Amino acid sequence: MTQRHRGNRRALLEREDELAAVDEALAELTGDRGSPRGGLLAFAGPAGLGKTTLLAEVRRRAAARGCAVLSARGGDQEQQVAFHVARQLLQPRLAGSPDPEIRATLGSWYGIVGPALGLCTADGPAPDPQGLRDGLDWVLTHLTVQHAPVVLVLDDAHWADPQSLNWLAAFAPRADELALLIVVAYRPDELPAGAEAFRGLPGRAGHRPIGLAPLTADAITELVRDSVGAHADDAFCRECWAVTAGNPFEAVELSVKVRDRGLRPDETSTHLLRDLVAAVKGRGLITRLERLGPSTVRLAWAAAVLGTETDPALAATVAGLGREEAADCADRLREARILTGSQTLGFVHPLIATAVYRAIPDAVRVALHGQAAWSVIDAGQGPTAAARHLLETHPEGDPWVVHQLRAAARETLRAGAPEASRTLLARALREPPPPEERAAVLYELGCSSQLLEPSTTVNHLRAALEEPIDDPALRDGILFRLSQSLAHSDRMTEAAELVTHAARTATDARTRLRMQAEQFMWDAFRADEPDSPSRSRRLTRLADRLTGRDVTERYIIALRAWDATLRGEHTSTVLRHAGRALEAGLPWADENRGFEVPVLAAITYMYADQPERAEEYFATGIADFERQGWRGAHLSFGYLLLGYVRYRRGRLAEAEELARDGLRLAERVGRVTPVQWYSVAVLIEILLARGRTAEATALAAEYSFQEPFPATVTFPDAQAVHGELLLARGLYKEAAAELSSVGRRLDPRGMRNPAWCPWQLDLALAESHDAPERAERTALDAVARARQFGAASTIGHSLRIAAEVIGDERGLDLLAESVARLETSPSAYQLARALVAHGSALRRTGVLAEAADRLHRGLEGALRCGADGLADTARRELALIAPLRPAGVPATRPTAGKAPGPRPS
Repeated sequence: MTQRHRGNRRALLEREDELAAVDEALAELTGDRGSPRGGLLAFAGPAGLGKTTLLAEVRRRAAARGCAVLSARGGDQEQQVAFHVARQLLQPRLAGSPDPEIRATLGSWYGIVGPALGLCTADGPAPDPQGLRDGLDWVLTHLTVQHAPVVLVLDDAHWADPQSLNWLAAFAPRADELALLIVVAYRPDELPAGAEAFRGLPGRAGHRPIGLAPLTADAITELVRDSVGAHADDAFCRECWAVTAGNPFEAVELSVKVRDRGLRPDETSTHLLRDLVAAVKGRGLITRLERLGPSTVRLAWAAAVLGTETDPALAATVAGLGREEAADCADRLREARILTGSQTLGFVHPLIATAVYRAIPDAVRVALHGQAAWSVIDAGQGPTAAARHLLETHPEGDPWVVHQLRAAARETLRAGAPEASRTLLARALREPPPPEERAAVLYELGCSSQLLEPSTTVNHLRAALEEPIDDPALRDGILFRLSQSLAHSDRMTEAAELVTHAARTATDARTRLRMQAEQFMWDAFRADEPDSPSRSRRLTRLADRLTGRDVTERYIIALRAWDATLRGEHTSTVLRHAGRALEAGLPWADENRGFEVPVLAAITYMYADQPERAEEYFATGIADFERQGWRGAHLSFGYLLLGYVRYRRGRLAEAEELARDGLRLAERVGRVTPVQWYSVAVLIEILLARGRTAEATALAAEYSFQEPFPATVTFPDAQAVHGELLLARGLYKEAAAELSSVGRRLDPRGMRNPAWCPWQLDLALAESHDAPERAERTALDAVARARQFGAASTIGHSLRIAAEVIGDERGLDLLAESVARLETSPSAYQLARALVAHGSALRRTGVLAEAADRLHRGLEGALRCGADGLADTARRELALIAPLRPAGVPATRPTAGKAPGPRPS
């Protein structure tokens, strides 16, 4: 057995329970006990109790069983290096291959995870943090499938960078589904707030990590005698246990010192043990280090500043030593059991690294970090490697520092770590930057904060506008980001007013047009716009003059199509403008444009009875979002609105699945956000269509889907959906009040299209219980508006509601026309509803054969759509026909080509 293995065996005394848990987990992972199953195994304990040694044994046993091992270690000095641990885990499995092979392996994830893992430089828009985490999930899953079984070992998790730690904590529950065993070790008292998830993750130890206990006196005795000899007496060994408190690291180091000094391991030496163990850590360790000479001390300091796996040449440069002198110093540090390694230098134990780093005088430590920053840049490691050192220096107004921090922040942001980028830019701002660069730094700081804290972004960007700005493009970028951040903070009025002022004061024609486009967009989403008709007229005049030669012009034309939809202009007008806008394409994943206008242009096709075109555009947008790693709010909107299109087509099961995917993604963005309002509203409408009112009610309660509603125009309109839910629950007065409020809000703005917001139709149904005449007027007005818009699905829907409100002979005629209209539309669900309503009305008038035909068709349509509640209604109506059917009337629907039975006069 080698010396190292003997040391491991000694340090693993009294760890039988822990090793049994490891063996059990490895047995299940390798399929010794059935199907392979992974999981999480966590060990927690104070410093020096043998976590690192235990994990080394885990790696050894895993390799012996044929497992692939991924290994990483957190570092005290690397906590601010984004994805440092993720790189240690995944990069070795990928970096050795040629770039074409890496591209083939990662596929569409190459440009998203490649920069984070140091496999390529960032190019294109930055992924959002959730998109990057999804990419890392895919890479780890792919490697696990390819190399199964896999053991992932993370030591010193309390020092892991937040980005890696948050990713692993979120991924860990999935290990149960893979041939992947995740083993982590950490100091529980030093676990950062961002890593709290590890405390409660369900693993093989239940909901708690396995705690490592100090060794007993018997175990320390064995350690001591194994090192200094079997002649060590009981009193001496017991004192070793007492002074080390059962800490195996301290016990081993103490035994080595006893042996090296030639002390007699008996009662005569026990009084020396406390001083010896003090020299293992803290001030005693530093005193021992200082005895090795100033050059050796400087090399140890440099290694502590540079962190784990330090290049000896780089450490020598930072320490200001020549190569030969540095090599001699490194030898002395290895002999003193402070440093280890030759190709790279590392500390024997993290406790030693921490003690050495904290012993560096403050001014010297700052200077060493500054020297380290210059040295890593000179060594070609780039600004990101230098940035963590610059964070530890004092501001001195150095433009070089600002330049390096900004470059590192750009790399970090492109790699998908905006919070780390924000930290670097905040430090650059304190340097401070030259006056002519201050606005640019504030702008970049705002961009880094936008996904994390839009309100903070607003403050940074407003401050940037107060600085002197010579670059018009920079000013335009600041204005756009500021308006976007205001809108995303539900401050739509401020967003619109900002770009309105910018459009009025712009001196460049194209800039003015761009700001007008932004103004029209935010105004279109404002729920409190003061003069919507006037804005519509201005938009109409401008859009009709434009040819669509660039993206800005096509944005304005697309907004004209959306405005025409809201106002209920004829579908021919809507489709003409939508076609003009989309003919040359609109970018979905352009970080300088936003995705709102392409969404509006695509959804106009849905309202205009061309949902297949809408689906094509949404599929394009979703693909763009996924390609850029935008898997937060952007992808959530894409999925839920695609689900809304499916709902309008009557494909309710698919619609529900997509809407739930959208809501799940929205949950990852955060609660009480615009995307969550959209998600809940769409899902409630789908559930109501499927006849699951109780489930829709529970969903609304879970997400507090009630007043106050957002100050943003949504589709479907959130307040109108709430009114529809009240109606479905039979709360007619409450529904009427809510829906009337919707009308008072929308009508003055000219938003009169029942295709977009059918508030009048639901209001008519609510009013029909107490005010039938008013309900009839409301319904017929909705029919008139639907006819003006011209979409067959909207006309058919409106006619059915009017028929249900009016009843009598006129109602039958309206239902017949509703069916005829809907048969030419793509709305299978509305057709099924009209057929069931028509069949029910015919049954009540005694036209049983035709009623049966309509009800059978309605039942078939309801089943195809997944409208279970409607299907039940059709079955009940059909059951009523059988006992009423006169002789000679067929029991089933007539075959094609046969006329229905005569209708009684």
